[in-house]
Amino acid sequence: MNYHNLTFRAVANSDNGEVSSQTTFHYRQDGQILTAAYRGGSILEGRLIGLVESDGKLRFRYHHINEQGELRSGQCLSTPEILPDGRIRLHEQWEWMYDDESRGHSIVEQVAE
Repeated sequence: MNYHNLTFRAVANSDNGEVSSQTTFHYRQDGQILTAAYRGGSILEGRLIGLVESDGKLRFRYHHINEQGELRSGQCLSTPEILPDGRIRLHEQWEWMYDDESRGHSIVEQVAE
């Protein structure tokens, strides 16, 4: 699965998450290496880096600065689903690191071009 130059938007998140429907992710992929920049809603600026596994799952670390000026970081495992229209939906299981270490789940979907 190739995520290069795809844009995703959050459609659901746990209450303890900071990503919202206003958050947009711009993915880049080089081989197995995945990076993304994201922002929107309560997130001023964010980055993620990780790996694309052979089954298309994404395993990555993320960090961002929120509107309160806090630096937040965590880790995530995303499982892809191909929607009937061909877009990708990612089911994400994530965990905050260094703060409260709580866990959550979110869904992001590829933005139609």
